[in-house]
Amino acid sequence: MRASQTFISTLKEAPSDAEIVSHSLMLRAGLIKRLGAGIYNYMPLGLRVIRKVEAIIREEMNRAGAIELLMPVVQPAELWQETGRFQAYGPELLRVKDRHDRDFVIQPTSEEVITDIARQELRSYKQLPRNFYHIQTKFRDERRPRFGVMRGREFTMKDAYSFDRDKASALKSYDAMYQAYCAIFDRMGLQYRAVAADTGSIGGDASHEFQVIADTGEDAIAYCPNSPYAANIELAEAVSLIAERGAPAQLCAKTPTPGKATCEDVAALLGLSLTQTVKSLVLATDVLNEAGDVVKSTVWLLLVRGDHSLNEIKAGKLPGLKEGFRFATVAEIEDHFGCKPGYLGPIGTRKPVRIVADRTVALMSDFVCGANVADFHYAGVNWGRDLPEPDLVADIRNVVEGDPSPDGKGVLAIQRGIEVGHVFYLGTKKYSGPMGANFLDENGKPQPFEMGCYGIGVTRLLGAAIEQNFDERGIIWPLAMAPFAVVICPIGMDRSAEVKAAAEQLHGELAAAGVDVLLDDRGERPGAMFADWELIGIPQRVVISDRGLKAGTVELQGRRDAEASAVPLAEVAALLKGRLAG
Repeated sequence: MRASQTFISTLKEAPSDAEIVSHSLMLRAGLIKRLGAGIYNYMPLGLRVIRKVEAIIREEMNRAGAIELLMPVVQPAELWQETGRFQAYGPELLRVKDRHDRDFVIQPTSEEVITDIARQELRSYKQLPRNFYHIQTKFRDERRPRFGVMRGREFTMKDAYSFDRDKASALKSYDAMYQAYCAIFDRMGLQYRAVAADTGSIGGDASHEFQVIADTGEDAIAYCPNSPYAANIELAEAVSLIAERGAPAQLCAKTPTPGKATCEDVAALLGLSLTQTVKSLVLATDVLNEAGDVVKSTVWLLLVRGDHSLNEIKAGKLPGLKEGFRFATVAEIEDHFGCKPGYLGPIGTRKPVRIVADRTVALMSDFVCGANVADFHYAGVNWGRDLPEPDLVADIRNVVEGDPSPDGKGVLAIQRGIEVGHVFYLGTKKYSGPMGANFLDENGKPQPFEMGCYGIGVTRLLGAAIEQNFDERGIIWPLAMAPFAVVICPIGMDRSAEVKAAAEQLHGELAAAGVDVLLDDRGERPGAMFADWELIGIPQRVVISDRGLKAGTVELQGRRDAEASAVPLAEVAALLKGRLAG
């Protein structure tokens, strides 16, 4: 292709609203143009990258046995009401009405629609297993769209859905998709980790996220350098840091701590390690009547070590809290503890509260906690002697760097990542059960489908790849994702017949060999021409000039190379083919 046949619109400076590297570079390289908050036009070069990504996804999905179809963007609300997600999904689900006042949604995902297809079309165990996928526009009404395509409102996603007769078969389908995802991201040349993850709003019994490693990633990943263990910080297991509880060595004493409301300040005042303090967090759960009014509330006190933080995802899975919780109000805290936040603790509460201790806290001795009196803490506190054993001991904290790995094979490290893919084993409870999606087994009895769902953020992959591959000059595309593999930059093509002839001959030879090559025939000055293609990130650049041709050479430079190399004109095509093949 020639540059004059496409559209190139680069910027020297990024717009002021560009927040992260990928957002800035995509705007500057002319890959996207903002239409509205979280909504972008994909310009020709950006669309070429999307099509490259989609092609890889299709090839690997098809190789794994999945079957492509296409489901609509607009979906009737009745299907979402069957699963309860119409009400439960939250404000991110864009709900609309048609002219007849019927409810519809702009799909963020398609579990309900594909389950409806399955219950109509897959009637017998003989038709299983089956996996359908599509690549389609999605819309999630983000409260605060940001980071360009990384957290936009409209985006493109590949989602797939498997249907199996039993759990064993469903887990085989899950593994097939897991392996397909590894193949997809390997082919794209991305550095990534597959990590155990929370199932979130999709639901289900197991899931893995595929995280592209990048310092700017929103997600924290815990992994063990000495083993395969890896998990999203929300799910990473925090083992107890104490092997067994020590015997009391101090008397419990109510100690003045005037104006010291944080564990850090209390530890400094008392000359103790922060690890000897206990942090109190107060939650509440409500029982509602049919009218939605609160008829009963229960207050919970969650205890973590002073240097640790509460993991709300883990807390939300505990008995009594998994139905939904909130942070207690100041009025509720004062009513139950007789004190404002900052000096709260498990000793001497005014009203009964449910006490949950993190695994490490449950084995602490001689610790410091709030006294439920302003400006006072208890020191030398011990379980069993000074207060009853907790109602529940559980893993409720975030892991930190250096924690023991749960598999016992080393310690954990933390790195940042960008989620680009997610695989879920759903089972039967979330969709097939509520929607009555059944098949007939060998005995003619109806059984619910065992389901799985699998998503890849197609447009998000562009931002993630850039966050991992850039320098001060611009984007450095992995070869498989680049809008073009090679750009030919002829200097003075409009003035030199020799340069023009050499450029067109090389372009023709590479194109005939199946190389995705672009000839820059715009007549730009060398500096501007080079700056454009470095910004856009084309992997290989060939510069043809009169001076080089007199020596029988051209300049060849990879996007990551510091300098260009002089290569014989007669050999450059073969050399390029070798580079691109390798």
